[in-house]
Amino acid sequence: QVQLVESGGGLVQAGGSLRLSCVASGRDFRSAAMGWYRQAPGNQRELVAVITGGDSTNYVDSVKGRFTISRDNAKNTVYLQMNSLKPEDTAVYYCNARIQISRTYVYWGQGTQVTVAS
Repeated sequence: QVQLVESGGGLVQAGGSLRLSCVASGRDFRSAAMGWYRQAPGNQRELVAVITGGDSTNYVDSVKGRFTISRDNAKNTVYLQMNSLKPEDTAVYYCNARIQISRTYVYWGQGTQVTVAS
């Protein structure tokens, strides 16, 4: 059974840092594009950062220079280092995996809450 399990969320003051982790299990994720999405109340889910199987990264403009996505294939884990957090970063953060073989397989984690207090 494929699972993505996030951890590392919590409450932090503005300007602080958090590191989110997502552990993947149930299949080989080395070639997967792994991403972090977030959804704030009343908003649509948005892509925050993505890292491909070749370690290329991309970020939404609002987090560039503050967030860093990385992966450790030996641990089947993807990370999101979040620095200089702002209240507008408050959201539920979801881990996502996308694998394209004969078709596209998409997996989601259950989400972890990040709250940034002003």
